[in-house]
Amino acid sequence: MVLTAINFFLDGNFGPVSAETTTDNLKVIGEIPPDLSGMFVRNGPNPQFTPIGRYHWFDGDGMLHGLRITNGEVSYCNRYVKTQGFLTENEAGKALWAGLLEPFHPNPSGGSKNAANTALIYHAGRFLALWEGGFPHAISLPDLDTLGQYNFNGKLASSFTAHPKVDPVTGEMMFFGYSFSPPYVTYGVVSPEGELLKTVPFDLPQPVMMHDFAITENYTIFMDLPLTFSFERMQKGGPLLMFEKNRTSRFGIVPRHGDNSQIRWFECPPCYIFHTLNAYEDGDEVVLLACRTSMTDVLMSDDNPGETNGELAYLYRWRFNLETGEVSEEKLDERASDFPRINEQFLGRKTRYGYTAKFAAGSMPLFDGLIKYDFSNGTSKVHEFGAGRFGGEAVFVPAPNSNSEDDGWLVTFVYDSQEDVSELVIVSAKDVESEAVARVILPQRVPYGFHGIWVSQEQLNTVI
Repeated sequence: MVLTAINFFLDGNFGPVSAETTTDNLKVIGEIPPDLSGMFVRNGPNPQFTPIGRYHWFDGDGMLHGLRITNGEVSYCNRYVKTQGFLTENEAGKALWAGLLEPFHPNPSGGSKNAANTALIYHAGRFLALWEGGFPHAISLPDLDTLGQYNFNGKLASSFTAHPKVDPVTGEMMFFGYSFSPPYVTYGVVSPEGELLKTVPFDLPQPVMMHDFAITENYTIFMDLPLTFSFERMQKGGPLLMFEKNRTSRFGIVPRHGDNSQIRWFECPPCYIFHTLNAYEDGDEVVLLACRTSMTDVLMSDDNPGETNGELAYLYRWRFNLETGEVSEEKLDERASDFPRINEQFLGRKTRYGYTAKFAAGSMPLFDGLIKYDFSNGTSKVHEFGAGRFGGEAVFVPAPNSNSEDDGWLVTFVYDSQEDVSELVIVSAKDVESEAVARVILPQRVPYGFHGIWVSQEQLNTVI
C-alpha cells in the first residue's frame, strides 16, 4: 500500500489550514491562573500547496501557532515560517520541492527545502524556528513574523538541530548538525550572549538521522543509532533512509567543551530515540532518560502510520558507567508515550518529575493524554484529554517564584474530533489527574504538530 497524504497526513486534523489570522479576547472555560503571563508557541507542518507525489508529515511548511496571555486575556495568531523555499513556491503558485518519500524528484535548488517546521528555541534574546536539515530562522514576537535565516553572524557552517539544549545555570546553548557527507556530525557551543564559540566534528561510521541529544552539567551525549542514510543503498533500489535492525546502537559521551578525541562510546541493542527527556550525573554514572522504540519503519514505510504493530515508543532509562564502561538499559513504563518534557529550569540535573504525551491505544501518532512520572518513588499519574480528544507535547511552564519542581502548569493544544474544535489546555502540573484549570477555545482548527515553547513575559520584553 502506498502512503499518500490523502489517506492520512492531509486528512482530518493532520490536514493543513490556509488562513493566517489574529484574534483577541478568546473564550476561556475555567480560569487562567492570575500569575500566568507570556506566550505559548508551537511549530508544525502545514503545506501551503498540494504536495508533489507522496507526502510525509515531516515535509510540510512550518506554521507557528501562538497564544499570548496577559492579565487573564488571551489572543491567538498563526503565521507560516516564510523560508526562501516557501517564498519561491508562493511566487510559483504551486509546490516545487518533493518530500521525504519522493527522493528522485528534481528539486529547483538541487537540494531539500528548509521547512523550519519542527521546534523552537529562545536564547540570548533571539527566537528561532528550527528544522534539523538547515539553518534556523529568526522570528519576531509576538507577531510571529519571519525575519530570515540566522547563522550566528556567519559562523554557522553546518545544519542546526531541532533540539538544542540551553543550560539553565550557565546560559550556554549546545547544538549539533548531521550531514550526508563527512564529518557526519558537527557539535557546537553558543555563549550565553549568543556568540557561537566553537564547532567540532565527530567521526561516525556512516550518516545517521540524529534527531535529538542530551546534556548534563559536564557532558554532552550523542546517539549513533541505526536509522541510516545510504546513497549506495538507494542506487541499488533500496531506501535512502532505513532502520537497520541488526546494527548496534551507540551512545557517545564527551565533555561539554571536548572534541572527537575525548568521546567515549557505549554500545546497546538496536533502537531508535526521537526525543530525550533529560540526562544527569550520578557518581561515576551518566544517566539518560528518553523515549525508545525498537524501530521506526512505522514512520518511514509505505504502511498506514495508524497501524503500529506495537512499534511505539516507551520511556527508558540508561546508566553509563564512566569508570567501568558498563551500561544498563531499563524500561520504565508499559504505556507507550513520547514528546517528553521536564521543568527546564532543571535541565541536565537530576529531576524528580518528567512528563510525556500518552499514545492513544493502538494509534500512531495520536495522543489522548499526558503522563506525569515521579522518579523518586517510581509512580505516575495520567491526565486524560477525554473521549475523541487528542493533543500533543505538553510544555512545562514554571510558576513565578515557584517553590517546588512541579509548581507550574502543562500547556498543550487539544483537538476535539467530535466538535471539530481546537483548544489550548492548561493543566496543573501538581495535580495532573484533575480537569484542566483552563481551556481556551481557538478561533480555528490547529493541526497536529510537533514542538512548542513557553516564552515568559520577561523574555517577550527582551526579544531582539
